[in-house]
Amino acid sequence: MDGDTLFSIGELARRTGVTVKAVRFYSDEGIVPPLDRTPAGHRVYGTDAVARLGLVRTLRELGLGLPAIRKVVDREASLAEVAAAHAEALDVQIRTLRLRRVVLTAVAGRGSTPEELDLMHKLARLSAAERDRLITEFLDAAYRGLDPGVVRSVTPVLPDDPDDAQVAAWVELAELTQDPGFVADTRQLVERFAAARDGGLAPPRPHIVAVVRATADLTLDPASPEARSIVDHVTAHPACPDDLPACLKAAIAPRHTRYLQLLARINAWPPPEPATPAVEWFLRALSVRRGSIGP
Repeated sequence: MDGDTLFSIGELARRTGVTVKAVRFYSDEGIVPPLDRTPAGHRVYGTDAVARLGLVRTLRELGLGLPAIRKVVDREASLAEVAAAHAEALDVQIRTLRLRRVVLTAVAGRGSTPEELDLMHKLARLSAAERDRLITEFLDAAYRGLDPGVVRSVTPVLPDDPDDAQVAAWVELAELTQDPGFVADTRQLVERFAAARDGGLAPPRPHIVAVVRATADLTLDPASPEARSIVDHVTAHPACPDDLPACLKAAIAPRHTRYLQLLARINAWPPPEPATPAVEWFLRALSVRRGSIGP
């Protein structure tokens, strides 16, 4: 095909696989202008229109808008520049769609109320700076005064490219941090354990729950002499608070346990080892031991 070959609008449409209506539209927009017109006023196109219209069709199928396409075909911007900008825009759209899917899946699974849906939607759309501010406010209210290293150990950090499970965990954890009751319970738990160290807010090492988990033996009868020895060891430990049963029950409260599970998922940490079985066994053994001692 030589450079003098001309195509009618219908021929151009057949060669490029687009409709006559689309060719006319792009022509009217100046994106694929005609080379000339016949004496009867019909548009005719040169061979360059075939390549130009093919590029336009491909870019449209990739989702680019007319302004971006115009810049490419008019060489106001390179194809690489426009492609990079469009890919970045698509990344934003994909993240938005993933967030919406996570929220809708959670609503479907939990039977959420309209108010809960609204809150979850707002939490899922927070920017990184807004997420940081929300978590910082929670940590200040619940863990104020603790060693910075301890605070970091309970700080969720959503990665830049989280998977669906991390996003879902973030939304659920953020909901928890917005619950005044959970904030108050967490603060009370912190203060209870802090009291085991001369009233200071730096928690003892090791944590009393860790002591219980390390020494409890679920195979033993809580009323056995061996269980009594374990109870005596734990209650004599320097980390043991005065109100040990209340502290242990608070430490394995469902919402506190859930927070730690969600935290691990968000931060891509190994799932926390469940403390509930060991603590419940120890509380039974403690009750037997104190009952045997008497008031």
